[in-house]
Amino acid sequence: MTSTIEQKRHSLAHLLAAAVLEIWPDAKPTIGPAVDDGFYYDFDFPVAVSEKEFSRIEKKMREIFKTWQGFEKIELSRDEAEKIFAGNEYKLELIAGIADKGEALTLYKSGNFTDLCRGGHVENCSEIDPDSFKLVRVAGAYWRGDEKNKMLTRIYGYAFENKAELENYAAMLEEAKKRDHKKLGKELDLFVFSDLVGPGLPLYTFKGATVRREIIKLSNEAQAEIGYQEVCTPNINKAELFKVSGHYEKYKEDMFLVTSNYSKEEYYLKPMNCPQHTQIYASRLRSYRDLPIRIADFSNLHRDEQPGQLSGLTRLRCFCQDDGHSFCREDQIAEEFKLVLGAINKVMAIYKMTYKIRLSLWDPEKREKYLGEAETWEKSQKLLEQILIDNNLDYETAVGEAAIYGPKMDLITKDSLGREWQISTIQLDFIMPQRFGLEYADSDGKIKTPVMIHRALVGSPERFMGILIEHYAGAFPTWLAPVQVAIIPVRENHNDFAKNIFEKFQKIGVRAELMSQDENLGKKVRAAKNNLVPYMLIIGDKEIEVESATLESRDRGNLGAMKIDEILGLIKGEIEERK
Repeated sequence: MTSTIEQKRHSLAHLLAAAVLEIWPDAKPTIGPAVDDGFYYDFDFPVAVSEKEFSRIEKKMREIFKTWQGFEKIELSRDEAEKIFAGNEYKLELIAGIADKGEALTLYKSGNFTDLCRGGHVENCSEIDPDSFKLVRVAGAYWRGDEKNKMLTRIYGYAFENKAELENYAAMLEEAKKRDHKKLGKELDLFVFSDLVGPGLPLYTFKGATVRREIIKLSNEAQAEIGYQEVCTPNINKAELFKVSGHYEKYKEDMFLVTSNYSKEEYYLKPMNCPQHTQIYASRLRSYRDLPIRIADFSNLHRDEQPGQLSGLTRLRCFCQDDGHSFCREDQIAEEFKLVLGAINKVMAIYKMTYKIRLSLWDPEKREKYLGEAETWEKSQKLLEQILIDNNLDYETAVGEAAIYGPKMDLITKDSLGREWQISTIQLDFIMPQRFGLEYADSDGKIKTPVMIHRALVGSPERFMGILIEHYAGAFPTWLAPVQVAIIPVRENHNDFAKNIFEKFQKIGVRAELMSQDENLGKKVRAAKNNLVPYMLIIGDKEIEVESATLESRDRGNLGAMKIDEILGLIKGEIEERK
């Protein structure tokens, strides 16, 4: 049976540890799993090790690899395992944890190297292409992810089926560096960060604010079409709200505490909108005829992310979401999901992004992570999966990825480089309405509890903006571009005619920039191109004489001389259609 790429990557992690111990016998290997694009291994080194050592380590890996056949499984007692790993406190801690759970202790041996491991390797090392892996970077990593523990050295490697796949991935990463939204965001003057303001708290320039506003505008239009109405809710809330919702119990460490100068009540900056939306629902009596009630909200949210986890716009402390909640009857659930999926399809088509669906379920082995009873979870998960089946939707499942209050349908999109991002989500929640005592009078006069559907179309507009910058390499489509048209007079005596065109664009709502500064034409054209403006209008003597302009498209090149009204109609139409 052919081994999976994950098994190959895990086998290479063992090979890395074996090579490191050959070079640094006093190093202490800890753990080394497979990851999405390769593998890593964490070490406690007696000396500092940098990427300068990679060629040496790789050479040793390939030398050892020639002597390996496969992996021999060895089961042993706790005492035997502790003797083998005496002096390695990390392995001893792992051994104790496994033994205390009553689980079997297993080692895997290949060549002269033996490691504590649960398994998951290749049957025969000949399955691995020796040119299919490459060590790529060194990073610091706390033992078991706890910052109270010692900082270890993590060595990462990429690994694929063959050399060609490895090289293609490396080329994609190089392209990704060029598209890095942190880099392009600065070059295109979209957003900045300030040490005085704080990490994870972006400041949007007028250009960045324009892009963010257009993302929000599209989401608002799409959700309004399916009956969602926008509300506005405060950024701070009493702790009691989150105690009822369950977020205080499960999420408190990720919330910002707010103190008052005048009262001792505990307040928090809200990390999500759903608890507040329950209070809008609860503010009046509801009938079955009122349902569904659909609420949308773009209020700012705050989450106390660790500084090391922050990353440009894709991981922030302050952001909003195209967040919505539908309070409905059970017989309305399927139709509500269908409506939201339709809105997501429309939006994704405009952004020219494809997606797949992940059904995110709870992990019954870790019930402490979730709210509610097992019966409620089984019911909601069956309902959600049936909706996917009834709509003929392909999906994959992910145990342990559910929200604390219910299963969810996550949409994983692919950008132009083939990278996956989780953005949209639709979540089914029987638990929060119960916790808040939400009610409606049904047709039979009985009081019942509504179902709550949590949903987002693109998620956080700020995070999605970071994804889009990289997806488009900064070259936003015309409707989304902060500056849609650059009007460039050749010389100063052409400025008046250019200004007149500029004002016409303004009147029809096109975002134009008049480049009337006293600079040569080449410099102004380069500036517009560097800013990735979709269209340039060049105006000189010939153009003024026939009341036209030479139109140049960023994507289609020189379109030649055109009448002004024709240009206005072309660009306005492209924007309105969001082509």
